[in-house]
Amino acid sequence: MDKLFKLSAGLAAFGILLASYLFYSYLAPTPPGWCDISTAVNCDAVTKGPLAEFLGVPVSLVGLIGYITILYASLMKFKKLHLFMVSFGMIFCLRLTYLEIFRENVFCPVCGACQLMMLILFIISLKLNRRHDPILARQ
Repeated sequence: MDKLFKLSAGLAAFGILLASYLFYSYLAPTPPGWCDISTAVNCDAVTKGPLAEFLGVPVSLVGLIGYITILYASLMKFKKLHLFMVSFGMIFCLRLTYLEIFRENVFCPVCGACQLMMLILFIISLKLNRRHDPILARQ
């Protein structure tokens, strides 16, 4: 169990780096452009385009706060908070990825990495919660 929490903390820390880059790109007058590969593969839709905000809040800030909370839940071994935040993150990332690809016709590689982090964290969280739930353990 401790190994899974440590792995989760490491992945959350990496997610914080990714989300920090996206938030910096959102705030910067001229984004650094590290992930601007082509017109179809870049981060502009998420950092500067129509998908940059959700209900008036920067999407990258939502991700940053989410990863910080996941890191906190991992370090404190709060499995239910971990599961809640990772589940929210999965839904949020899937929605964003869908809108990127099918509405804006663009793929953000950093967002794709965030989605991969969330998928792995989700699997870890399911394992953490299954191990400690006596009802699930009996099945």
